[in-house]
Amino acid sequence: MSGIIMYHGAECPHCRAMMPLVDKLRDEDNIDIEKKEVRHNQANADEMRSHQDIIAPACGGDLGVPGFYNTTTNEALCGEISYEKLKEWAAANK
Repeated sequence: MSGIIMYHGAECPHCRAMMPLVDKLRDEDNIDIEKKEVRHNQANADEMRSHQDIIAPACGGDLGVPGFYNTTTNEALCGEISYEKLKEWAAANK
């Protein structure tokens, strides 16, 4: 599988803030980001940890959510960010 994954936590306020932006990317820019909840889904958490060497540096050294990972380019982005920054990163990493 290739594409962009958003690892998120159900109770995470930063993740909740990013959800409408991720949906807007899909609806307005045709950029699909697969959402995977990691706090209540062990398989998703294990998958996120398998990319720790790429995601953690983007999150300041530790795994954090929301964490965005591109399975094709092995690029990561982390945290609550602006729509413009997410769109620019996602478009560059399609």
